This record gives sequence, C-alpha cells and structure tokens, in this order.
Amino acid sequence: MYGSTAKRLLQHFGAPLVSSSGTHMIRFRPLQSLVSRSHFSTTVNSEPFANEPPSFANSTSSYADEFPNISNSSSSTADHTRRSRVEYQDEQARVLQASLPHVIRLGWSEAAMIAGAKDIGVSASIVGSFPRKEGMLVEFFMDDCLQRLIDRIESSPDELKSLIPSDRITKLIRIRLEMQSPYISKWPQALSIQAQPVNVPTSFKQRAMLVDEIWHGAGDDTADFQWYVKRTVLGGIYSTTEIYMLTDNSPDFRDTWAFLDDRVKDAFDLKKTIQEATYLAEAVGAGMGTSLQGFVKRVFQG
Repeated sequence: MYGSTAKRLLQHFGAPLVSSSGTHMIRFRPLQSLVSRSHFSTTVNSEPFANEPPSFANSTSSYADEFPNISNSSSSTADHTRRSRVEYQDEQARVLQASLPHVIRLGWSEAAMIAGAKDIGVSASIVGSFPRKEGMLVEFFMDDCLQRLIDRIESSPDELKSLIPSDRITKLIRIRLEMQSPYISKWPQALSIQAQPVNVPTSFKQRAMLVDEIWHGAGDDTADFQWYVKRTVLGGIYSTTEIYMLTDNSPDFRDTWAFLDDRVKDAFDLKKTIQEATYLAEAVGAGMGTSLQGFVKRVFQG
C-alpha cells in the first residue's frame, strides 16, 4: 500500500522512475510547473523565473483580504510609530526652546539643555537623543531668529518701504543682531561651535538663508550675476558687524550700529562707483569702439 502511494506522489511531482546501471533515479519536474499549480501562486506561468521576475502585488492584496485584522493592525502600528516620531521631535523642539533662557548662565552647553528639559517636565535623558547637542542648540536659535525676522518683515511692510534701500538693509541687519544681544557674552562660544567641521555645512546654509532673506525684505529682486555679488557683500557686512558687536561696550551697542551704518553706506557707494565707471566706459566706447567698453566692464564686474 505504501509503495503504491509513494509511486503516485513521485508521478505527480517528478518524472517516472529511471533505471541506470541497476540504480533507480528520480528526475523531478521543473520547479516552475510545480509553482504554477500551487494555490499560493498569484500567476499561472510556466516560463522560467529568469525571464520574468515574480510579482507579489496580488499576493499581498489577497493576504490583506484573507486576514483583514492583521492588515489593519500593521497599518495602525505604522501610524502610531509616525505619530510617536512627530511627537518626539516636537518634544525635542520644546526642550531646545526651553534651553535658551539658560544659555545666558550656562552657555551653549548640554547643561543648558538638561535645565530646559527639567523646566518642561521632560526627563533629562532626552538630551542624549540629540546627535550634536550644542550644535543643534545654536542651530535652533538661528532658525528661530530667522523666523522672527521674517515675521517682522511681513507684519510691517510699509515701515521698510518708507526707507531708502541702504537704510532698509541697515535696519534689517540691526533687527537680527539685536536678537543676539541677550546672549552676547556667550556668543563667542556659539561662533566656535558653528565653526566645528561637523556643524559648518548647516551654519553656512543658515547664514546664506539669512542674507537672502534680508535682501528679499529690502525689496531686491535681482536675478542676474549681481544676485551673488550682493549676497557676498552683505554676508561680509553682517559678519564683520557681528564680530564688532562682541567687543562693543557702548550703551545699547551704539558704536556697533554706527559701524554697521558706515559699512552699508560704503557698500552702496562702491556700487555707485562701479555704475559710474560702467557709464563712463559706455560713453568712451561710443567714440573709441566697444573693446574698451567691454574691458572696463570686465574689470569692474569681475
């Protein structure tokens, strides 16, 4: 009985028994033909898998239809994971925000972050989840200041429109630097943190965004080569004024704002000088040819 049963199974899954030199051998049928007969397969195809990769799309769908509770459970778990991640990130932002008042006393440090976590009732262990603790604290402050500057520009557009371009630039830089005045004694530490190799890319990007937003707030819509020149010049003005501010002991940083005003005026005077030279080249070129005109333009633009 068992022998006949075994023969029927072998006839179904393999080729008939073959005898070679008195030794019985079994030649199994191709795997594709077996798979195509299986009720787990989603397609009926006897072609080799090498020519067409298997598709599991229908299999997944049928699995979800057959076990709806399991599918819904997985989706619910994923949604819960996403919500937990968002809530955790929000909690990190709350810790960073609460840490800023402690920077004045504790500096841009892990200690300030621990104090901030305690203020909002969060375990101090959350500080360990920040990959670049002090760096992220400084970057959070920079982002927060940029958003406050944007809010200020959008809330009072008429205030800026009433000023000449140079005064708009001066005003916006001053508004932004005044946000750092409460932390001025600890700002050298912030600059050293920003200069660390691991923090340089983000720091550079944040300053570029700040300079661009100042020009945008001042009404600049340049789209040619001057776009880069203007932002490079303004970045230099901002950085030098920032450094000057660190050594300023005058009341309310009065000397810093005078220094800023002079630097902006110098920059606009330089722009005026370049424009006048360009006009001169055009006038001379009209009488002497365009070669001199092109040469002078290249000198003053490059």
